[in-house]
Amino acid sequence: MGVDQLVKWWITDNLALGETKSLIPGILSLNHIRNTGAAWSMLEGKMWFFTIVTLIAVVVILTLMIKNREKGNRWFMIGLSLILAGAIGNFIDRLRLGYVVDMFQTDFMNFPIFNVADVTLVCGVICILIYIILDEKDQRKK
Repeated sequence: MGVDQLVKWWITDNLALGETKSLIPGILSLNHIRNTGAAWSMLEGKMWFFTIVTLIAVVVILTLMIKNREKGNRWFMIGLSLILAGAIGNFIDRLRLGYVVDMFQTDFMNFPIFNVADVTLVCGVICILIYIILDEKDQRKK
């Protein structure tokens, strides 16, 4: 969350809205945008929806973390922690600004502009998928 908010602050302070700067030519650029929706501008302007979904997600994730804290499911707990951090990172923007600051633009493919919190969410989902795969293998051995 801290890195996410720091990067968003830096972008807001150093790039004008809509300004683009190449980071890795042909691969990745910084593009300062305000996102009032989700990826591909889905549900644009539906702040109430994102507020409700985020609050429910936080409660569910914290409940899962409390229930599983002593079971030794490392991948599961890391995944939940990353998803929680990403959700809260974007939630802070929505509450404070009314939109999410996005900045990373892929130059080699058409993909929504994203931020550190989005990367954290995706990494969390990947960790949970790893947990599921490893758990299934473990269950088959039994």
